[in-house]
Amino acid sequence: METIASFTVDHLKLLPGVYVSRKDSTGKDIVTTFDIRMTRPNFEPVMNTAEIHAIEHLGATFLRNHETMGDKIVYFGPMGCRTGFYLILAGDYESGDVVPLLKEMFTFICDYEGKIPGAAPEECGNYLDLNLPMAKYMAKRYLSDVLEHITKERLEYQ
Repeated sequence: METIASFTVDHLKLLPGVYVSRKDSTGKDIVTTFDIRMTRPNFEPVMNTAEIHAIEHLGATFLRNHETMGDKIVYFGPMGCRTGFYLILAGDYESGDVVPLLKEMFTFICDYEGKIPGAAPEECGNYLDLNLPMAKYMAKRYLSDVLEHITKERLEYQ
């Protein structure tokens, strides 16, 4: 069996950042998958499911309602390893193209107050496993440590 592309990235060298994970063709259209890496794999603790779940609900709601990019959002959701998220956009994009959008999204999460969208038993299969304070903490950390001063090393796989 052929090794998939994401397993060929050296996760011992991977820093938190925003990376193009892959580009796929769907007929004549391109779909771009981004690796939104929030914690350093195998060097620091992974995120807990409750904050990941809260970021997923808030991030997906923000992105799908975004004035200019909402119609380009295909998917936003967590990585199984709990070190970040995947964002899939309709279109051919580079990592730097989505940094402004991610800054907006993570600022939205940092500033969010109130009930998390979709946090009811009829709306979510695990509605009790949400942690807004930790989601806000992780969003602020990623925003200030990575997105605000992002460098080439955190935009391209090394």
